Amino acid sequence: MLKQITLVALMGLSASAMAGQWQVKLGGSVVAPTQDTQTALGVVEADHEYAFTPSVEYFFNDNISTELLLAAPISHDVLLDGNSVAKIKHLPPTLTAKYHFKNSTGFTPYIGVGGTAFVAWDEEGIAKDVKEDFGFAGQIGFNFQPADAKNWGVFFDARYAQLSPEVTLIDELGNAKFDLDIDPMVYTIGYSYKF
Repeated sequence: MLKQITLVALMGLSASAMAGQWQVKLGGSVVAPTQDTQTALGVVEADHEYAFTPSVEYFFNDNISTELLLAAPISHDVLLDGNSVAKIKHLPPTLTAKYHFKNSTGFTPYIGVGGTAFVAWDEEGIAKDVKEDFGFAGQIGFNFQPADAKNWGVFFDARYAQLSPEVTLIDELGNAKFDLDIDPMVYTIGYSYKF
């Protein structure tokens, strides 16, 4: 599946031969998990985190684009019954196809759907193994371009990512292997520049 996502991303990036425009977005995000998991050890959940989330977007025309989220590694504390027992770090590459509702104002709302991945980067504490995971991604937001701005703007969006990586925790009671239901909402605000 990771190979398929990479292939689709590379195909999107190779679309520079087509008529269109590139946009670079630099944003800051709040990554807010929406689920917790009942395990033999107790209730396990990932905490909220902040992340630097740049992305690259290619516009095929005024309404249709594809966006690749290129976030820096995100680190979550893993909480067991409210206490931090481990830390997991991952990359969240996300590719969405978007529709932009162009109008006569500076506000351009958009929606997007696509896929996301949880690429395990590192683990600490009693987390001994974290697997990759893949899931659905949804996105809604808007871009605002002031009247006197030729190429730049600001944006806000909210994304949902369906992610439940398999995690193995080891403590004095033994092993607990389970799917850690993260399913985060990612709220991002930032700056956009179109070439």
